[in-house]
Amino acid sequence: MNAEARGGRSAQLKHTGLRPGWTTGACATAATTAAYTALLTGDFPDPVTITLPKGQTPAFALALEELTAGPGEAVAMAGVVKDAGDDPDVTHGALVRSTVRRLPPGSGVVFRAGPGVGTVTLPGLPLDVGEPAVNPVPRRLMREHVERVAAKHGGTGDVEITVSVDHGEEIARSTWNGRLGILGGLSILGTTGVVVPYSCSAWIDSIRRGVDVARAAGLTHVAGCTGSTSEKTVVSEYGLPDIALLDMGDFAGAVLKYVRRHPVARLTICGGFAKLSKLAAGHLDLHSARSQVDKPFLADLARRGGADETLASRIATANTGLEALRLCEAANVPLGDLVAARARDEALSVLRGAPVAVDVICVDRAGAVVGRG
Repeated sequence: MNAEARGGRSAQLKHTGLRPGWTTGACATAATTAAYTALLTGDFPDPVTITLPKGQTPAFALALEELTAGPGEAVAMAGVVKDAGDDPDVTHGALVRSTVRRLPPGSGVVFRAGPGVGTVTLPGLPLDVGEPAVNPVPRRLMREHVERVAAKHGGTGDVEITVSVDHGEEIARSTWNGRLGILGGLSILGTTGVVVPYSCSAWIDSIRRGVDVARAAGLTHVAGCTGSTSEKTVVSEYGLPDIALLDMGDFAGAVLKYVRRHPVARLTICGGFAKLSKLAAGHLDLHSARSQVDKPFLADLARRGGADETLASRIATANTGLEALRLCEAANVPLGDLVAARARDEALSVLRGAPVAVDVICVDRAGAVVGRG
């Protein structure tokens, strides 16, 4: 077996032996596709197949289907039960519903929050205040599938999509939604459509194997990425091959400690600004259950970058790390670079003089570089 087959992010998942699952965004897309198809044809496809951002084409069985004729219009609803694979996801087994009704031509796709789906009430998230908590990638996926169904069955693609999750408000109490100002239920999430399962021991072991494979292949530059968005950024920046990419996830400490014992000439750490702000603050486990974005710490960094006390106070009380970053961008304070530089310093302290050059790249949710260190 060659190194390409044994290394890289996909090989890491295979090595863990854990079964991946599907995000709430993928489930909502499947339910929307089935409901809109029924609205145009009278029949629900079951199972319903969708195409995810990386080209996978999973099929979803329908748990519910309902086609009703209202006053002058028809409404279709389909439901899919979320399977999170072997990940201990609080939404595993949740019933995700999508209710679709036609809108006048030119209306486009409008999203609504049904029961169990939250509404954004505070700034700092990638959605405007007042919007349903259906994140940008799931929205894009649903729009794309609505377009495909419309093209196939003669629809206009102008629809209202109401996403709901049975018992979602209750499930959301086990998440950070309330603290983020997402009220009334869950967020519909996912950037790839796939839930990557994390067992700490299995995933850390897979990171170690990834480093071993890269070294055996003679690579001198590897990258620890927190997810698929940061992986794309690293590939774009450096053109690294797949076996140079380590799916670090939340385990920054695991990467740094193993590379300390098994050095490579260069390590790039790339991830979302908020996650890497945790590394900058000294946390080696970046999971939301075990470390939080420290806004007073960000405020102190911003002061060192030229922020006045008014701005620093706003950063210290910001809703999210992203809001803190945007406040600094508007004031020309390089908070992203400051976080990246501090994260690099923390990484070097863990490496304890190992012969490894480190650079850090912070990205936003769209993958745009917002900081370098």
